[in-house]
Amino acid sequence: MAYLWFVTLLWAFSFSLIGVYLAGHVDNYFSVFSRVLLASLVFLPFIRFSRIPAVLAGKLMLIGAVQLGVMYFFLYTSFGFLTVPEVVLFTVFTPIYITLLYDLLKRRFTLWYLVTAVIAVTGAVVIRYNQVSHDFVVGFVLVQGANACFAIGQVAYKYLMEKEGAARRELLPQHAVFGYFYLGALVVSLAGLLVWGDLNRLPTTPVQWGVLLWLGIAASGIGYFLWNKGATIVDQGALAIMNNALVPAGLLVNLLIWNRDVDLLRLAAGGALILMALWFNESWVKPRVEAQYGLSAPAGRA
Repeated sequence: MAYLWFVTLLWAFSFSLIGVYLAGHVDNYFSVFSRVLLASLVFLPFIRFSRIPAVLAGKLMLIGAVQLGVMYFFLYTSFGFLTVPEVVLFTVFTPIYITLLYDLLKRRFTLWYLVTAVIAVTGAVVIRYNQVSHDFVVGFVLVQGANACFAIGQVAYKYLMEKEGAARRELLPQHAVFGYFYLGALVVSLAGLLVWGDLNRLPTTPVQWGVLLWLGIAASGIGYFLWNKGATIVDQGALAIMNNALVPAGLLVNLLIWNRDVDLLRLAAGGALILMALWFNESWVKPRVEAQYGLSAPAGRA
């Protein structure tokens, strides 16, 4: 769980940096490509090319292509149809996708995990709800595509490590294979840059370049590795809930550093719902699900 909380804080700062220094100033596709490229360079030295089966490498590249590459295409396109508050509002459905997708892979249905995910979604909606425009159907579909890609990537990586990682944990620690995740995303982001990118809108100030370096090395490089590694340690309920913990964290960072207007009452109420969902999951739901399906705590739990 510590991994997920750390990355939540890391990404909370990252969203504010993007909004203040990059959005509307630097080409979106260049920003995405540069982030993925830097993340790939961080993990490239750790890849054990000769010891990783081609099938496993291909699966990791596919997961990265979907969770990062395709997800960003959906997300950035949606801003052409929606306001920023609408985009944020529509992202809160990700926990539901996670619970349903993981149960689908496990060929089961866990009602209580879905209940905790819905509570987390409710908390995020309380924080971020704003009146939406009437012409939002296309944008809503695009954001749900982004949500689905992000959820598919997390669940697929968790499932893959449960299947492959258990047998190869000694020979192939996660940092030795995760570079393939970024290489898959790099292929997709490069294609997006070549097709839709505007190279006339490159960074023009040292601050913008510095933000891109931070986002590429820290937020993307370290962040996605620790987030997906954390996903392999926690149960699906906690993973689903933590996807919405970023909403209050991001707003707090925005308030404390940039003094943006935030409804503190809604922030407190929604944050309390998310924390309640997490407590309910950890203290009541997870022990009963583990007992029901004969599960033990995942290896490496701290």
